[in-house]
Amino acid sequence: MKKPRDLDAELQALQQRAKALKGRRVTQFGELVIATGADHLSIEELAGALVAAAKADASTREAWRRAGASFFQGQARSSAKPARGGERGAADGRGAAPG
Repeated sequence: MKKPRDLDAELQALQQRAKALKGRRVTQFGELVIATGADHLSIEELAGALVAAAKADASTREAWRRAGASFFQGQARSSAKPARGGERGAADGRGAAPG
């Protein structure tokens, strides 16, 4: 005979996992803000930028997606071999938001 499932324990385990995932997501958002240099913005400026991003049209969001992908690719390359002569992102213009 099979042992009955403890649904309460399974539900509690799922809730704990969901809480841990949410905490990790919040931490990753904070790390992203810092990595992009947006941590110098005031909370109001950052919130305004996010609101504008949420309301942007599809072509604008696609341009931002491409810029974000190149940011992460450049970050992976720069962590593999250090950039010569200072900050690569600022020097080659990748720090600016696409217009």
